[in-house]
Amino acid sequence: MQRLLNMFREVLPALLCGGLLFGGTARAADEPSVPYVPTPQAVVERMLAMAKVTAQDYLIDLGSGDGRIVVTAAKKYGTRGFGVDLNPVRISEANDNARKMGVTDKVAFYQRNLFETDLSNATVITMYLLPRINLQLRPQLLELKPGTRLVSHDFDMGDWKADASVRMEAGDKFSGAGGDSDVYFWVVPAKVVGGWRSQFPVSGKPQTYEFSLEQKYQVVSGSARVNGRSVKIENAKLRGAELAFSFTAEVNGAPVKHEFSGRVDGGRITGQVALSGSRLTARVEWIAERA
Repeated sequence: MQRLLNMFREVLPALLCGGLLFGGTARAADEPSVPYVPTPQAVVERMLAMAKVTAQDYLIDLGSGDGRIVVTAAKKYGTRGFGVDLNPVRISEANDNARKMGVTDKVAFYQRNLFETDLSNATVITMYLLPRINLQLRPQLLELKPGTRLVSHDFDMGDWKADASVRMEAGDKFSGAGGDSDVYFWVVPAKVVGGWRSQFPVSGKPQTYEFSLEQKYQVVSGSARVNGRSVKIENAKLRGAELAFSFTAEVNGAPVKHEFSGRVDGGRITGQVALSGSRLTARVEWIAERA
């Protein structure tokens, strides 16, 4: 039985690519009457937990089906938000579920194409979409505000690797036949690629730094130029708008380790840098602006 379930899970995307989209449930893009595949409630709970949703969040569910993700978030965490689906029957079910759970003041559901939906107010986006739909949607998601959290059931984002993922058992998947579910989580990264320039005092003397950053989604690398010498940036981490990296460079005749942390806001990064060496231990404010 498990082998059969695994085979079904592997071929499911291919079977559905001709007409179905997934969301909180799977549903047809052009044929709303096609049966849908609900997201198991245990998976819903895990998706919301991975996103760490709170009452301060605004959640949008793409392909909301019977509304269980949006309704659960509202009931359990007080989260506001809405869902979109092309199937009017699913929209009716979702509204009924919202009324039954007493959360109509927090949620709404719209019969709408997900590609025509304004996502700019979302702090959390949930989805259960086909791989090709994820890839088509990816450019739009990457334009969202840095720090926006994304959670996908079963399907990833291609070469945009997830920040976290988990495989779990879902006993009520596939109409009760059971099976495994994958849950993927991303944080939309800020755009940091390019040249940056900063100046701050080291041992009381102004020092100029030039950074050249490369970026592939949340993965950052690059170099810094100090006193005419280039050094490789190390331990770079980008999570949403929070950026950190380090390097060691010679300053005022001695090697100094630099540990930067800051927040990206458009064309500016503000934060602190910890300086340490044989002659120096300090922490100073730093601001970098696009070159």
